[in-house]
Amino acid sequence: MPKTEDELYAFLADLGITVSTTRHPPLFTVADSQALRGTIAGAHTKNLFLKDKKDNFFLVTVDEDAEVDLKQIHHLIGAASRVSFGKPEMLMELLGVVPGAVTVFGLINDTQGRVKTVLDAALMENDIVNGHPLTNEATSSIRSADLLRFIEATGHEPVILKVAA
Repeated sequence: MPKTEDELYAFLADLGITVSTTRHPPLFTVADSQALRGTIAGAHTKNLFLKDKKDNFFLVTVDEDAEVDLKQIHHLIGAASRVSFGKPEMLMELLGVVPGAVTVFGLINDTQGRVKTVLDAALMENDIVNGHPLTNEATSSIRSADLLRFIEATGHEPVILKVAA
């Protein structure tokens, strides 16, 4: 079973990481998020769950306004071929979330370390980064340095690259 939102918060607390969370109606797209955001400070993310032809999986996290060239990104992220979006079944199996709730916090569910994590360099220049806490009915704000600690604590090695145009 995938971890719950409460289990995510407990994991973060065990690491000494605090987040602030804002509840809202379900958000499925960046446009939904922008329309209902309100006053949540920090960078807001767009998350791309990608796979190559050899079934290597990637979670690419960029600023919500970033443009990513999906025809060329495979050269940057070390994919074996061009990438496509991963199927919803694999998204649930690996990150424990559904389409519309893809989040870097889903790495807590990838206990086998099958998902390579790529963070856009421009996104990581922000002090605060926002993401869904395993549900698209809330947004959690975390310091970028704490986000890196979280990712490492899940057994992943975050790769910071300039992937956005």
